[in-house]
Amino acid sequence: MSRRGRVTIGVLVGVFLLFTLLSWGVQAFTDWLWFDEVQFTEVFTGVLITQVVLFLVVGLAMAAVVGGNLWLAYRMRPKLRPHSAEQATLERYRMLLGPRLGLWITLVAVVIGIFAGISAQSRWSQWLLFRNGGDFGTTDPEFGVDIGFYVFQLPFWRYLLGVGFTAVVLALLGALAVHYIYGGIRLQGVGDRITNAARAHLTSLVAVFVLLKAVAYVLDRRAMLLEYNDGVNLYGAGYADVNALLPAKEILAYISVVVAIAIIVFSNAVMRNLVWPGISLALLGISAVAIGGIYPWAVQTFEVRPSEKDKEAEYIERSIQATRAAFGIEATQPVRYAANNLTPPASLATDTAVVQNIRLLDPQLVSETYTQRQQVRQFYDFGEKLDVDRYTVNGKTQDYVVGLREINYRQLSGQQNTWINRHTVYTHGYGLVAAPANQVVCGGQPYFVSGFLDDANEQQEEQNAQGERCTSNADTIPTEQPRVYYGERMEPGDYAIVGQTDPERNAEFDRPVGDSGDEGGPGEFYTYTGSGGVEIGSFPRRLLYAIKEQESNFLLSDRVNENSKLLYVRNPRDRVEKVAPFLTVDGDPYPAVVNGRVTWIIDGYTTSATYPYAERVNLQQETADELTGRGTFQLARENVTYIRNSVKATVDAYDGTVTLYEFDENDPVLKAWNKAFGGDLVKPKAEIPAELTEHLRYPADLFKVQRNLLTRFHVTDPGDFYSAQDFWQVPSVPDAPDSGQRQPPYYLYTQFPGQDAPRFQLTSAVTPNGRQNLAALITGSYVDGQPQLEVLDLPDQTRISGPVQVHQQMTNNADIRQQLNLLSSNQAQVQYGNLLSLPFGNGMLYVEPVYVKTNQENAPPLLQRVLMSYGDGGSYVVLANSVSEGIEALVEQGKRAGAQAPPPTTDEGENPPETPPAPPPAMTGDLAEAASQVQTAITEVRAAQTSGDFARYGEALKKLDEAMAAFQRAQQAAGPSPTPAPSGSPAASPSPSGG
Repeated sequence: MSRRGRVTIGVLVGVFLLFTLLSWGVQAFTDWLWFDEVQFTEVFTGVLITQVVLFLVVGLAMAAVVGGNLWLAYRMRPKLRPHSAEQATLERYRMLLGPRLGLWITLVAVVIGIFAGISAQSRWSQWLLFRNGGDFGTTDPEFGVDIGFYVFQLPFWRYLLGVGFTAVVLALLGALAVHYIYGGIRLQGVGDRITNAARAHLTSLVAVFVLLKAVAYVLDRRAMLLEYNDGVNLYGAGYADVNALLPAKEILAYISVVVAIAIIVFSNAVMRNLVWPGISLALLGISAVAIGGIYPWAVQTFEVRPSEKDKEAEYIERSIQATRAAFGIEATQPVRYAANNLTPPASLATDTAVVQNIRLLDPQLVSETYTQRQQVRQFYDFGEKLDVDRYTVNGKTQDYVVGLREINYRQLSGQQNTWINRHTVYTHGYGLVAAPANQVVCGGQPYFVSGFLDDANEQQEEQNAQGERCTSNADTIPTEQPRVYYGERMEPGDYAIVGQTDPERNAEFDRPVGDSGDEGGPGEFYTYTGSGGVEIGSFPRRLLYAIKEQESNFLLSDRVNENSKLLYVRNPRDRVEKVAPFLTVDGDPYPAVVNGRVTWIIDGYTTSATYPYAERVNLQQETADELTGRGTFQLARENVTYIRNSVKATVDAYDGTVTLYEFDENDPVLKAWNKAFGGDLVKPKAEIPAELTEHLRYPADLFKVQRNLLTRFHVTDPGDFYSAQDFWQVPSVPDAPDSGQRQPPYYLYTQFPGQDAPRFQLTSAVTPNGRQNLAALITGSYVDGQPQLEVLDLPDQTRISGPVQVHQQMTNNADIRQQLNLLSSNQAQVQYGNLLSLPFGNGMLYVEPVYVKTNQENAPPLLQRVLMSYGDGGSYVVLANSVSEGIEALVEQGKRAGAQAPPPTTDEGENPPETPPAPPPAMTGDLAEAASQVQTAITEVRAAQTSGDFARYGEALKKLDEAMAAFQRAQQAAGPSPTPAPSGSPAASPSPSGG
């Protein structure tokens, strides 16, 4: 290569390295500034230092082993080589390598060391646990070794063993190549094919490899407690593993040591050839196949399989106990719930713990209503799914559906979407919006009680003027700082530059004033005063972030000055993951008002994949359901055998402050992480504020994992577990059973049997495996600050239907189907909310809200009916305007059923022949006029559906409700004679007046 070519290549390589190092340096420094802002620099420095040390130590060790063996092979080259065509050919390579052999060896060693170091730095978490982990206080059932060894020590030991194997193999291959090039190994010519020095070198490396294999056999004995036992579909060593494979691996470890010694002795001191070492390696391979493969297979096939249930009983019990302990379900014992009452009890009408707290609002469906009624500007957004929390308002505790009015940068359009507007003007959302979960008003809308703007819009004023209040006048959930700078709608590129840009005016759009229904109306402006954000007032800082974001406006725009701050990593879930990279973060953060501030609450999990005998689950698969990706985040594909909700994290929606609170005080994994980062990374549980404790809830993703495991591991008898006859399954989405998606669990403020008061709890129904009737209800809640998982177990032969069956039975009821058809048309569609399973009165009450959504653009779904059933799901069913009306109808049906006498019989004991009913008398007078008004109202409802006019449709439903009430009054005034209902009239009026 010419000198110009070498210079060109050197310049290109230098430029590449310069930009690579510059990019890495900018990223590292801006990360440090961010961690300094949130006051978690110990995490940044701890992880970085660990990565650098691992990179250097492992990289240098690998480079030294490989490079040292290459250099040793060169030093052992023979001085004289016999003449042959082979050697003549190799001479050209020796001439090429010889003058710069040291450079070539160094280059190879450096490249291998860099790749080894890069691989090692990704093991920082294993090293920190290895260095700081302690004991679990529980031992494995086979070796009696503390569980901490498997969780903290074993993963890193296995990694080091893998590094050792890699180093020896690369050194062996490199030494073999050098020996061949320099004549230590010959394929042609007279005399020995290999020199004594080359033989001693290569056989020593092979012996080291075999010794490492002996160590691997020792570790494999421990690791067998983590392997899958396909005979019983469980994890952990089974009968054949313990009684055949474990002894086999111990024998193979001893054989490996003997073979390693034999290789060195026979090849260098006795035989001085490679025959006996080769035979030794062959014997090791044969032993591995025979002792470690054939023998365990024979035991499994001929001893275990014919009586597998009995042979594997002990090991099935180990897996059951380990799984229940590892996933925190060991204290969960099914409580029998007879569920033998199929008739609605009269106590439904007077209940105050369950019925009055029935949740009607579906957080997924009403998000559109929140957006339409509380959005105010098109760039505000509430997301695809809202959250459920509980508040005590005016002395009454109940659950609320809450959402934050956040900025959605994807909704900025036209002039709004310039760099200045996107990053310096539209910087935040405004207000928490909440509505009682059991109440609707104004034709099916939520009853908003907080988070609304001071200036009500014209539509609100009109509704209030009509006498039906749609929003509370009082801000009943006081919020001192309603602005939302950090929220779920934020994506990585959604940074904001805040701070006063002009002493006499503010720059950030705050909220509309005056006519808030007018998109072009005036608005207030604001200047951020919080502690969050990285200061970028100086020129070096502006240059730094201009490079990071590849945006010249950091340097050119007058919106960035000496008072400016940069807010980034604004998604609360991302912030927690960044400050605590050792946590697995729940996919459903939720906002709450805590001490007057809007606060995001995020559940953090500590996990491990090496808990012996415990079931291994994939978090992404186990937590996926209908809502995944539609309001909840999808978890990463992480296989775990241990999980704890060890941390409750909070993120202040205004200034972004991140706080980690210890929630599980007995978790050894969290203790190890806390120790690794200085001991005060996580605040003690005792420091959790009392008002925050009131809003903590059982985490959804943990509950899904535990629920799915309980479908099998509620069975604790090994024989019953093996037969799998009492396994359960999570039902599909009730109104879309063919979707293949699981029914999501739902939050309720209610009281279940055995509970002394209503609780805020997460609930899910399960059905028998392969069937659709109800098997059990699983619920998770907090009692005195401690998590409590409960199972209401129904009898095996219960007649209570499961969620899918109940939905089908209710919607296929002839009368109800007629009314549902009236609600739906080509211009409107019926949507179903959460199907709630509520145990009550030794029976089961099912409640499913029914929403109607017209095909008009941006028309939100409105609650129009409530489907309810009691008992087996098909005998007592109503479609009512409200919960109270539905309860009255169910109770009345129960009374009629109880008062009904058995049919008379003939002398032969047979039922008498039926006689045709007499024709009903014709309607006259006021009754006929009332029936005519009902028919007219029905015609108007259908016409309104066809027109797609949602306002007309709501008014038509209201008139139909009035006409039906008038018809019923006229019917009562006409006397007890039966009168026919108007054709096509529904059994209940359509306009709900509240839950």
